[in-house]
Amino acid sequence: MRGLIFLAGIALATPAFAQSDNKGDDQKDSITIGGGVATTPRFEGSGDNHIIPAAQARGSISGISFTTQGTGLYVDLIPRETPTGGKLVLGPVIHGTFNRTSLKTINDIQIERLGKLDTGIEVGGQIGYSQNGVITSDYDNLSLTVAGYYDVGGASKSYVITPQISYGTPLSKTIYVGLSAAAHYVGGKYSQYYFGVTAPQSVASGLAAYSIGSGFKDVTFGAIAALSLSGDLRKGVALFGGVSQTQFLGKFKRSPITRDNSNLTAAVGIGITF
Repeated sequence: MRGLIFLAGIALATPAFAQSDNKGDDQKDSITIGGGVATTPRFEGSGDNHIIPAAQARGSISGISFTTQGTGLYVDLIPRETPTGGKLVLGPVIHGTFNRTSLKTINDIQIERLGKLDTGIEVGGQIGYSQNGVITSDYDNLSLTVAGYYDVGGASKSYVITPQISYGTPLSKTIYVGLSAAAHYVGGKYSQYYFGVTAPQSVASGLAAYSIGSGFKDVTFGAIAALSLSGDLRKGVALFGGVSQTQFLGKFKRSPITRDNSNLTAAVGIGITF
């Protein structure tokens, strides 16, 4: 898992466009899986990127939809009754945090001397609203959600709350584009675990001791695009690409662990919808 990133927001077709040929059609099951390569920071706040494998998945089965965002799986249990219009978004979230769980890829001696962190296994849920048929056609989608999850794996033993807004639209049957914005509000134990420096860690690493409480950790903006190679985004093979920029805020930006206030992630790959 340390060598794998699930691409936040990458979608090879919007849900309405992928699941229905015309207004009023019965909703169809659809699954999209994709793989490729990504350049991503070596750790949160790193000033250095590396290349790793990338994967993404999303789909809808019997009206229940799911998608991977970042290193999380988000499920929406509320079926969409019609291709257009609005609906409630509600369902569970399972998330993994793999920040600094391997010292081999950090490439920063001071950060390495802080020690290896445990893998965070976080469980929670999401709630929000999704609207199809907003601006460009019956098939574009605007979603506003808030997700919250808590570490049950014994790493930070804290919580993360993530409000997010996203918009995506097919420009044709072969081209899809999307934009998103999100923020992360984290608990005090999370902040200290990933961005704080204890007195013993300060002695070991040479970094200044740093205590930090809860607050908004960052804001992230993303953009994605997909091009169908089979002539139809609703099925077959497509090329995809995505980029996201994370800007750290306030006391997280000032942490001695944060080597760069802005982190970039980008990915390209190929996916198949069936």
